[in-house]
Amino acid sequence: MIDFLIIGGGIAGLSAGARLSEHGSVTVLEAEDALGYHASGRSAALFEEGYGPPSVVALNKASAEFFFTNDYLTPRGLMLVAKSDQADQFRKDLSELGMAEISVADALVHVPVLNPESVAYAALSEGAYDIDTDRMLQDFARTIRANAGSVLTRQKVTRIRKDGNWLVEAADVFQARTIVNAAGAWADEVARMAGIAPIGITPRRRSMARLPAPGGHPGGNDLKNWPMMLGAGETWYAKPDAGKLLVSPSEADPVEPHDAYADDMVLAEGLARYEEMVTSPVTRVETNWAGLRSFAPDGTLVLGPDPSDETFVWSAGQGGYGFQTAPAASRLVADLALGRAPELDAAMVSALSVTRLR
Repeated sequence: MIDFLIIGGGIAGLSAGARLSEHGSVTVLEAEDALGYHASGRSAALFEEGYGPPSVVALNKASAEFFFTNDYLTPRGLMLVAKSDQADQFRKDLSELGMAEISVADALVHVPVLNPESVAYAALSEGAYDIDTDRMLQDFARTIRANAGSVLTRQKVTRIRKDGNWLVEAADVFQARTIVNAAGAWADEVARMAGIAPIGITPRRRSMARLPAPGGHPGGNDLKNWPMMLGAGETWYAKPDAGKLLVSPSEADPVEPHDAYADDMVLAEGLARYEEMVTSPVTRVETNWAGLRSFAPDGTLVLGPDPSDETFVWSAGQGGYGFQTAPAASRLVADLALGRAPELDAAMVSALSVTRLR
């Protein structure tokens, strides 16, 4: 008998499993060949405390100490840029992100390929960091195993039923007292199998292209020090990565749960928006891919037991905030699953509870 059966081997499932493994037996089931295969393996991997709706920001702030204490962060910075006809959107983004406006000349010092004829407004935050996402995933998995738990791949769940305890059929059959639904884009599908009402999770595609270092910056020697760049209204972003540049159109197109791939037209439009703001043209795309960010109807996370069955626990709707909220979100999931008083205040717990969607 397993105390906590986690369905989903991404950051949501592994972090919750690591927390719970200190208090009972844990088994994590991942349908694919590798952990973090879907959304977690295709993340922009940025930590910015002020990024997201209020409940997400609360989780970000509660997660910060964990990130710094465990040395998962590397300074990156975040730069917001806008054209002359985007003044209102720029001011809105500036306020929401808590960034400091800088001159275009200063922006060019940080990112010399910006086009001063296109960029009319710029802002910079020094409080944005790259996250070592792979090490986070592996450390959480290592914690589970160190506490005598199991992390299993190629275990696609096909049937769930309850007969006193939960019986879950995958490649093998598992019996558990509590299920934690961390299945990402498939979270509603898992709920339906368990006889639990779905919550309206919508997977949304986000495409990404990897470009060579922009012209004049061979090997990315100074590229590594550039901040992540964000277009006003989050219509595109660009981020240095291992001597290359990742560019995304920042789309959020609703799709069915699947192994996502980039939409060529959407990607081309996003690259054009990026290209409009720089002096170095896009001459080659080395590779591209897409991931699914899964959203609840109100755009924030769903964490904790279902009111219809306290032994079915949600860790879903991460919506692209999964890594930066994982330390605090997993703590909350564990607190609620174990019946402990959460560290977050009651208003935030309520804002993240599944009961708000019922």
